[in-house]
Amino acid sequence: MWLIAAFALAGGLAQLVDGTLGMGFGVTSATVLLALGIAPATASAATHAAKLPTTLVSGLSHWRAGNVDRAVFLRVAVPGAVGGFLGAMVLTWISLAAAKGTMAGLLLFFGVVILVRFGFGLRIIPVPRSGNTARWLAPIGLLGGFVDATGGGGWGPVVTPSLMTVTRHEPRKIVGTTNAAEFAVAVSVSLGFLITGTTHQDIPWLPVLGLVLGGVAVAPYAARLAGRLPHAPMGAMVGGLIILVNAAAVLGTVADLPVWLDLALIVGWIGVVARVAWRAWQRERAISREPVLVDPV
Repeated sequence: MWLIAAFALAGGLAQLVDGTLGMGFGVTSATVLLALGIAPATASAATHAAKLPTTLVSGLSHWRAGNVDRAVFLRVAVPGAVGGFLGAMVLTWISLAAAKGTMAGLLLFFGVVILVRFGFGLRIIPVPRSGNTARWLAPIGLLGGFVDATGGGGWGPVVTPSLMTVTRHEPRKIVGTTNAAEFAVAVSVSLGFLITGTTHQDIPWLPVLGLVLGGVAVAPYAARLAGRLPHAPMGAMVGGLIILVNAAAVLGTVADLPVWLDLALIVGWIGVVARVAWRAWQRERAISREPVLVDPV
């Protein structure tokens, strides 16, 4: 029972981050399972088994909260499902370790773009005049689904920053759309693992059950919170989280830092991002209090 409770707490915290910032549940779950010594393919299969109910509840909660853009949802969910299925099929015989460093570097760049955009009000990449670049949505979904299946998580870290880069949507819409589309990806990835026989391996069902219980319980509240968070600090936190996760992956490929230095860098970065988010919130509040001038008729 204690094992289920521990994983329920981990699943709840991961879903709180995922439901409000658009990433975290899959990466967190897969990381914990891998730390227990579970094979990568089995860890990914177990993570996506947990995602089936959690993403369903999270997606419906975001939909009810008005956080989902239907057009963008369809454009990323369908190719995401295709990419997820393909990733599950090839995971059993292809190692993508060499590609992880390149992917982490790309996501690190996206994180910087997002942090500068929402934290400092500057745009490194101009937003398209049409409001979004539709031709990029399908490739984003396809890549996100493939990375999600092969890495046990990664849909949010790929899709959330990408949509923030190529669309005009506020963060809550991007987070909600990403979470809703993830259910289709989880279904396709689970189907792929079922066909390859990965789900017949020794999946630790008690931890999976704990992750499900925690994630499902927190998902509706996370969706509501995402709709109420102010845009600028929320975007700044998303960017900061992306930079933190992927900087660790990049540094891990070139240097083996001592644990105390890793912890110091993590705490220091969290403090920097918190300050940037606070100042972004103050700036957003000041703008919202400015009087709106109406031309006389």
